[in-house]
Amino acid sequence: MDPEPQSPQQHSALHPVSIETCCQLIAKKLSLADLFYGHGAIDAQSEALWIVSKELGLSPRSALEQMHVQLNATQQAHALAITTERIRSRKPLAYLLEEAWLMGVPFDCNEQSIVPRSYIAELITAGDLEPWLPADGKVLDLCTGNGSLAILTALKCPDIRVTACDISLPALALASRNLKRHGFSEQIELLHGDLFEALPDPNEEERFDLIICNPPYVNDASMQALPAEYQAEPVIALAGGSDGMNLIRRIINTAPEYLNERGALLIEIGNEAEHFHLAFPQIPVIWMEVSAGNQQVILIQAEDLR
Repeated sequence: MDPEPQSPQQHSALHPVSIETCCQLIAKKLSLADLFYGHGAIDAQSEALWIVSKELGLSPRSALEQMHVQLNATQQAHALAITTERIRSRKPLAYLLEEAWLMGVPFDCNEQSIVPRSYIAELITAGDLEPWLPADGKVLDLCTGNGSLAILTALKCPDIRVTACDISLPALALASRNLKRHGFSEQIELLHGDLFEALPDPNEEERFDLIICNPPYVNDASMQALPAEYQAEPVIALAGGSDGMNLIRRIINTAPEYLNERGALLIEIGNEAEHFHLAFPQIPVIWMEVSAGNQQVILIQAEDLR
């Protein structure tokens, strides 16, 4: 949604100000509102920088390095209108700007998919998954959403083949736009279907070296307590059942059929470590270290799934 532009009279009342000054003004407005952060920005200051950088056609990182650059009256007015809409609607800022940033990479973003924010992105970008990615290897991204993890994987390892699937056709339409935006329409294959049902029957020639997945894992009790920002996202991409493990059970049960002998399964489980332990006490797991700690993302070797 594009906020209503301000009138010429309102524009004329605004004088050119620097990125720094505009960010301070917007951050103050955001701080006074009852907002929740966690969709690509950690606080009011981060969202203010995001709003202003978008108005100038800069990345947030570039804007941070050019705080002296000025916004004209029209740019200020639009940035303030976005700020007002963020406060009024309680929608994630990425939906209002129609763009999200993950590991410094921009993605088209709208309400057809959740806002990309997976900890798996950190592991991909840092190269922590390369031991499971041989040259000319194959990766499957389950529950791809807007395609961000598949694209980050292809950017990091340009010699591998990536297949990405999702049950949501609207999400796949958004993923297709992102593949085109980053030039991966040929390297990354998009498939529609419910988890592995999107794929051909498994065979020895078409197994994957690594399966990654950021599935719906929020348990029922937590779903009821989600802030408005999360309630604006597709429920199908968040809700994981009574213990958050509904889809994860299905993934773990079927993944061995699609993994190479030395392959691995990587799943983000968020804050559901306790429920995961209760559901799968017998499975040896490698807990991957990410910025939120070592209880958010699990890696399971193929041999430990069979």
